[in-house]
Amino acid sequence: MLGEGKEEEEEEGSVTAPPHTAASCCRAGDSPVEPGRPPRPPGPPSPMSQGPSPVLELPPSHSLPGRAAALAAAFIAWHRGTPGRGPALRALRRARRQDIDGVGHKYHLEFVLEDIFEKDSTVNCTAEVLYHLGNKNAAPDVQFTIEGKLKNTDEADNLFYNRIKSLKNELVAENIPDSYGNVPPEMEPIRALAWAASGYVIWKNSNENTKYQLAQIKHVKQVKRSDEYLEFDYMILLHENVSQEIIPWQMTVLWHPQHGIEVTQNSRQPKHV
Repeated sequence: MLGEGKEEEEEEGSVTAPPHTAASCCRAGDSPVEPGRPPRPPGPPSPMSQGPSPVLELPPSHSLPGRAAALAAAFIAWHRGTPGRGPALRALRRARRQDIDGVGHKYHLEFVLEDIFEKDSTVNCTAEVLYHLGNKNAAPDVQFTIEGKLKNTDEADNLFYNRIKSLKNELVAENIPDSYGNVPPEMEPIRALAWAASGYVIWKNSNENTKYQLAQIKHVKQVKRSDEYLEFDYMILLHENVSQEIIPWQMTVLWHPQHGIEVTQNSRQPKHV
């Protein structure tokens, strides 16, 4: 399914074509040769026979692949992030762009991820990001491969889950991090959960001319539930790097250590919120 990441490379299959015979060797648009008549000159090649679009190498410092890499990292954070793990882009190593006629622009990327908790915990990744032409409401297609293993966070995630479940009153917090960049240790999982959930919002709202990142949690409130899930209502600030705009965004997030993160509702808010 397009848009979903993959951790293991898929084996590419191959198909062997049957041997050509005199009767089966006509291209689309060619006419069969009649006995005693010279063959007609070949017509123009069909679009399918022109081969793949060329791939252009771009410097990693170029802004366009930088935006694509930031999007891929946000997408990975959504799929692989937990309260104990926050994948983030560390460095873009290689970038190539392919312009596909009538489809869009595809970026082939090689980059390094770090963890927002442990900057020295890194993994190499490859990704393909396809921005669609024409339809501004279509989220980019993202495919990724993580080379190696992300750190195991089962123990930390379960500790956080049990701590929140045992609270007598629902959790409420604001301004994470504060104006000095500080995050209280007990709020780190709340921040990591917002980091992962914001990856979904970033993916759904990105195009080739945007570069979003979570800047701050303005407010978060736990919502009481009768089932096994934890639910949080977040008001976050997204920083759009190209326009330098700070955008308030509301998102409702469900999480369970066995089922992962789900963003059930999200919406852009007026600036005064």
